[in-house]
Amino acid sequence: MSSNRINTHFTAEQREEAKATLAALAASLPFLIDLSPEERAAMPRFGDKSRGFISKALDIAENNPDILPRSFSLDEFRADVEIIENLYAIRNGIDTLLGRVNDTWFAAGSEAYAAALLIYQYAKIHNVASGALEGSLDDLGRRFARKVNKSAPAA
Repeated sequence: MSSNRINTHFTAEQREEAKATLAALAASLPFLIDLSPEERAAMPRFGDKSRGFISKALDIAENNPDILPRSFSLDEFRADVEIIENLYAIRNGIDTLLGRVNDTWFAAGSEAYAAALLIYQYAKIHNVASGALEGSLDDLGRRFARKVNKSAPAA
């Protein structure tokens, strides 16, 4: 194998501790919601660049409440802005952690896949002499089987 960037053991205790920590984090944020893809698509787009716009709009609304219709709830708007600002640091921390989890998962998977390919090659070489690994090689070989396009006419 060319490189071994992941050289550790992730114990069952560490996994359970991480799962418990995630559950505690979720429990500490009971107001979090899930949006369906349709709900998300129907909403105005929002991202980091919109935060400044929202803050300035809040300043205008707070300094000029007379421009707002009576049906507009400045308190609800203020509460939404507060949630945005309070979740910002948590969101960035989770994004950073998720990036590291994804990179570690990918690197470990890549290393394991490279090792598995070597084992597959060694098993094929060994099988030529003995034939003892035929069933196992068939199982491993399914990873590389190509799917036949049934809609294409036969040649």
